[in-house]
Amino acid sequence: MMAKAFRRSRFLGTLAATLLACPLLHADPARFDLAGPKVDVHVTRSGKVLPIAQVPNLQPGDKIWLRADLPPTQSVHYLLVAAFLRGTTNPPPDNWFFAIQTWNKKVREEGVTITVPAEAQQVILFLAPETGGDFSTLRSAVRGRPGIFVRASQDLIESGFEQARIETYLAAIRRVPPEDAKGLAEHSDLLSRTLNLKPNGDCFKRPVDTQSTCLTQAGNQTLLDDGHGQSVADALNDGSNSDLINQASYTRLAGGGNYSPYVGAIVDLIRITSTLHTAKYQYIPAIAFPEGDALNLRLNTPPSFNNPKSVIVIGLPAIQAAVPPPLRSPNPEAISCLLKPEVALPVDGAPLVYATALAHDLVLHLDGPNGGTDIPVTPDAFRGGLVLAHLPARKPLPLDSSVPSDTDSKPNTNSSAPSEPHPTETASAHPGTNTITGTITGFWGFDPFKGPTLKLQDSPGKDWKLADDDVLIAGRENHLMLSSTGTACVDTISLDTSTGKLVETKWKPADKPSAIDVTVSLKSIDPGSLHLAIKQFGDDKADTVAAKTYSEPARLTALELHAGDTTADLTGSSLDQVQQLTINNLVFTPAPPNIPSNQDTATPTPAPVNPDTQLRLTLPPNSQAPKLRVGDHLTANFSLKDGRTLTLPVTVSPPRPSVTLLSKNIGQSTTTPIHLADQDDLPADQQLTFSLKSIAPFPRAGKIEVSNADDSLHTTLSVASGNLVLQNPHTILATLDPLKDFGASAFGPLRLRPVSPDGTTGDWLPLVTLVRLPTLKDLHCPADTAQPCTVTGSSLYLVDSIATDSAFTSPTTVPEGFVGTTLTLPHPAKTGFFLRLRDDPTAANTVTLPILPQAASSPPSASTTASNPKFLPKN
Repeated sequence: MMAKAFRRSRFLGTLAATLLACPLLHADPARFDLAGPKVDVHVTRSGKVLPIAQVPNLQPGDKIWLRADLPPTQSVHYLLVAAFLRGTTNPPPDNWFFAIQTWNKKVREEGVTITVPAEAQQVILFLAPETGGDFSTLRSAVRGRPGIFVRASQDLIESGFEQARIETYLAAIRRVPPEDAKGLAEHSDLLSRTLNLKPNGDCFKRPVDTQSTCLTQAGNQTLLDDGHGQSVADALNDGSNSDLINQASYTRLAGGGNYSPYVGAIVDLIRITSTLHTAKYQYIPAIAFPEGDALNLRLNTPPSFNNPKSVIVIGLPAIQAAVPPPLRSPNPEAISCLLKPEVALPVDGAPLVYATALAHDLVLHLDGPNGGTDIPVTPDAFRGGLVLAHLPARKPLPLDSSVPSDTDSKPNTNSSAPSEPHPTETASAHPGTNTITGTITGFWGFDPFKGPTLKLQDSPGKDWKLADDDVLIAGRENHLMLSSTGTACVDTISLDTSTGKLVETKWKPADKPSAIDVTVSLKSIDPGSLHLAIKQFGDDKADTVAAKTYSEPARLTALELHAGDTTADLTGSSLDQVQQLTINNLVFTPAPPNIPSNQDTATPTPAPVNPDTQLRLTLPPNSQAPKLRVGDHLTANFSLKDGRTLTLPVTVSPPRPSVTLLSKNIGQSTTTPIHLADQDDLPADQQLTFSLKSIAPFPRAGKIEVSNADDSLHTTLSVASGNLVLQNPHTILATLDPLKDFGASAFGPLRLRPVSPDGTTGDWLPLVTLVRLPTLKDLHCPADTAQPCTVTGSSLYLVDSIATDSAFTSPTTVPEGFVGTTLTLPHPAKTGFFLRLRDDPTAANTVTLPILPQAASSPPSASTTASNPKFLPKN
């Protein structure tokens, strides 16, 4: 960036350097504070006339009316030269230069009109003191180095835009009383948003009486990107000058001018190279501040009338297509009230709309019957938006007109007063609400443009009510939600207590549409009835909403919390008001009533819990157990549903019993040919022996519960019953006889958990999967291996499927309720075949039966055979 800035400054040069060499000229080159002459300009296009202040761009065929507004006592004759340019490498022809003798009486009174030629890209004006060969000298200078003047034209226009924004900020901020610190901050924020400028934030840290001075005279901040100004600048200079501001910020002049509070790099470094001069002329830039027809010029260097005489260089709008302003709403969901006095519609994105008159005849168009309603709006940076104007405004330019071209006509100033909006003339954009829509439209120079569509409210809100779930609690600050058909026109909301005292409330728009978040302080209000009074713009009568305050309903008695637990049990009254429990950054929430706690008693089904007097709270799923020490005295913080908070002391109780499974031994009978593949599968007719490790010494009166998931199978092992044996205080040997304890219909996964003598339970641990085995007797296969084999046996309904491979590529599936005695399958390998049990259909178990020859008899009947369809016996 530094190198680029250096190349830029070397390219432009500085005429100021030459002038400062003279002892009489010691001006600050960063300050354009010298008043220059005026040049009156207006433009005619298709019979329509606009003053130069409203012309953002020119087009070929436009007629430019020029007149130098010099005083009658002007002693030096100035030659006004208009030159059209067509690029940095294409010198303009001689007939693109126009010499205007400003001292000529007719010219001084009537002005001169010139036409923009085709292919022209820029137009630049020169005010040169009359001297011999003046016109030819200027023309030769431009034709000899057109790129210099193209760059000068671009820089002058861009500088004018930047200075207009700065001037607008300065003028607006001076309207705020210096002692009004809040007003300074608010208006500075509005101006910063609409003008895209960054004020010096340090000014607001100073004493109140010095903040205003700081904002207008001190500091060094950076200019923000300009949404529309940047796009205009890009169009003006084709990207070659888009980083002028950043370049300038690295020079010694940055921060040295009057406007350094607002820009760190004043875009005043617009110079014609100091080498571009003759014995007659040298060139100084002028920044134009348009006002109506007049181009008010400001100089940063006093002109010289000695050789070389000073030529004032003036830039006019570029010759290009129009770039409409990119106006936008900073908050598209925000609703503005049209009934509010001097309402300002928040619209930004195009600071030149607020700093110049390029955008004109702006209206807010409300859709409705008979084409809708147009309300004039005026850009006001001080108020941060477009202000609805109720005074006559100039009539917008017609899109189609047959008015003949008049090159010497004055700008059109005809005015008409659009009618005021009326609620019945607009249609609601959201049925059931007062919200309507309006679109900003207007003209950018000669071209119409359409801005953002805004949400609006044009009548007071109705049907005010309090949200159903809002509860007002006496003794604290409350937040409540008010809803209506429209909330944008609310002026004040007051609390009317039973004593008749009105208390102002704080409120703001809520996230929900047509709703308001109201903050009500009831710290000195007793429980009882009260009213909220809502005063709206456009409605003399306040709307009222009845409300009621409640006293504290919940009472907490005790909280039981075991070390290492993820749940806690609360007792008290009205516990349905509890929303969450917080202990040492641990957040517990009420558990669903159908989910048992780890602290359930040893009874198969937990006793019903009364939600009014008992409440079980749990950590989020999959949370690790908190590291709490036994005997710790903690404070439990409870948040209630109505916003209140309560505290309760709690002492951490000893941990619940905890065991781990060390080993297990499944004594499968060797009489069955079925070999279980899953080591966790337990035949229902076999005993299970397993060992457990207890973290704490296991009490002799302790028990081990074994059950399935729904507790329909349940048994208890204990030392007293003989199926628990303590090897040592921490190691336990247990024996389970499923057939005896659960019966012949028991199957599926089993789990276990320890139970302390007082009934406190530990966590469930998976134990085994209980499976029932069929009885397989014989396997008969014919000599032809292509023919199916037959398996005979009993209780075959316990089989899910059989196959000749572990992947069960072509299984023989056993239907539910099968009562047959034979199954068929393809010819298996000598090593056996595979079987899946109905009680555990995931494991591929191996079956080893000797293959016997097929008996010479008819095939088994369908009633006693289960087979894959392709292996069914043929008739």
